[in-house]
Amino acid sequence: MRHFEAVRSHLGSQHTLRNNDPYLISFDLQLPHDRHQGIYLAELEDESGRRYLRISTPIGPLAGTDPMRCLRFNWQQRTGFLAVADLDGSPYLHLCENRPYELLEASELQRLIGELGSLGDQLEQVIASPEDAL
Repeated sequence: MRHFEAVRSHLGSQHTLRNNDPYLISFDLQLPHDRHQGIYLAELEDESGRRYLRISTPIGPLAGTDPMRCLRFNWQQRTGFLAVADLDGSPYLHLCENRPYELLEASELQRLIGELGSLGDQLEQVIASPEDAL
C-alpha cells in the first residue's frame, strides 16, 4: 500500500464504496448485531510532501461533549484519536488514525479499519445514550 490507488483497489474489491473521489473513499463496515459504521479514507500531505492515509469514522455531534473528556480519551488511546470535522455544516466528532504509506500493509489497513470501526461504533452508542458517559 504505497499510494491511495492501491488502497482504493484493495478496499473496492472488498466493500461497496459510497464515495469514490480522487482522494476520498468511504464505505459501510459491517459489525455484529446488524450494526454498521461509516469508514472514510483520505490522502493527506504534510509540509514536506510526505503522504499519509487518514482513516476516520464519525461518532457523534460535538455539541454537548466535554472537551476535557475528549482530550483524556486521546491520551489513553494507542490507536485512534478524536478530532472535529464539519458534517452537513455542524461540528462532528470523528475517530481518526493517520498512517504514512511506507509503513502500511494490507493486513495493517484491515486491522486499523476493524479496530476504528468497532471502537467508533461503541463511542457512537455511548454518545447517543441518555447518560453522559464520554
